[in-house]
Amino acid sequence: MERFFATCPRGLEGVLAAELQALAAATIAPVDGGVGFSGPFALCRSVNLMSRIASRVLWRVGGARYRSEADIFNAARRLRWGQWFSPEQTIRVDTAAIRSPLNSIDIVTLRVKDAVCDVLRESAGSRPDVDTRNPHVRIQVFLTRDEVVFYLDTSGEALFKRGWRGAAGEAPLRENLAAGILKLAGWSPEVPLLDPMCGSGTFLVEAALMARGQAPGLGRRFGFEHLKNHDAATWQRERDAAKAKENKSIKTSIYGYDRSGDAIAIARRNVEALGLQDCIALKQCSFEDSKPPAPSGLLVTNPPYGVRLEQLDELAAWYPKLGDILKQRYAGWTACIFTADLRIAKLMRLQPSRRTPLYNGALECRLFRYEIISGSHRREKT
Repeated sequence: MERFFATCPRGLEGVLAAELQALAAATIAPVDGGVGFSGPFALCRSVNLMSRIASRVLWRVGGARYRSEADIFNAARRLRWGQWFSPEQTIRVDTAAIRSPLNSIDIVTLRVKDAVCDVLRESAGSRPDVDTRNPHVRIQVFLTRDEVVFYLDTSGEALFKRGWRGAAGEAPLRENLAAGILKLAGWSPEVPLLDPMCGSGTFLVEAALMARGQAPGLGRRFGFEHLKNHDAATWQRERDAAKAKENKSIKTSIYGYDRSGDAIAIARRNVEALGLQDCIALKQCSFEDSKPPAPSGLLVTNPPYGVRLEQLDELAAWYPKLGDILKQRYAGWTACIFTADLRIAKLMRLQPSRRTPLYNGALECRLFRYEIISGSHRREKT
């Protein structure tokens, strides 16, 4: 049994754990920012191919107690790096730490890189080059207060880079975060779905691919393909089996509106590139002019939020209108609003049934859930 760690956006650890359980992972252990699990190496290929929530899948290859950079260097020197990759391949080393007593993780990164290069030079006669932009092999070092763990990144590029996004609007929502929000919202393909501020269409595309059962990693390559234990023939059979499970005939009711014609054009290009025109209906329309496309359903959206003072003031004046439109037109719907502007719940004058803390990168956000009924959800003062 190998040991792995799948990283994810903070707040999605629970849905990632459920996804790993469905993929037959063992010893599942959620922690902040990811989920540890174990299984045969074939499992890590499956998670890379099938996970909609994970950001990366890391393979634990070693670990030790440490008190100094020298201890970490020596621990890295004891690993037989040549069993996993050759000196002809480029490498990159990254270090992350929680409560480490060491003064500089940059020094740790350099020491580990030196140790890896020394081991390969001694065993194979040459050392690998470093490529920080597009390496063949990514080595992840993780430090706690007194333990160092060494991982090989089996994903390569982050898993939210599905390969489908031909074009994106400004600051698009990451694909795995959008998929996680749909999971948290409890969406299923028979429920009408609307994003009335859809931008480049991330929620819409992820929902359609989820409904079809399309493996999110089918359109890309992975880091494990550069490792010595990679079996290309077995991997191709696994990809073919995943593709055979797709159901392109499933019927969905997925709708996207946006006030920007440019945003709708980008969303349309993304949808057409994936052949999802029959699944997703797009329309240029402001939220103020919108009408629900069905008597009930799920509205999920990531409304714009400002960083400059004038933008914040404009949004503060707009949020009450957002709440009024939901009450007046979307009775019978559930609305899930994902935002970094934590004022929205108060200013919309609606009472959320749930507030889920999430992070978009380092940005603290909330997913507010509203069960929309006619009239106000505000509690009467006693």
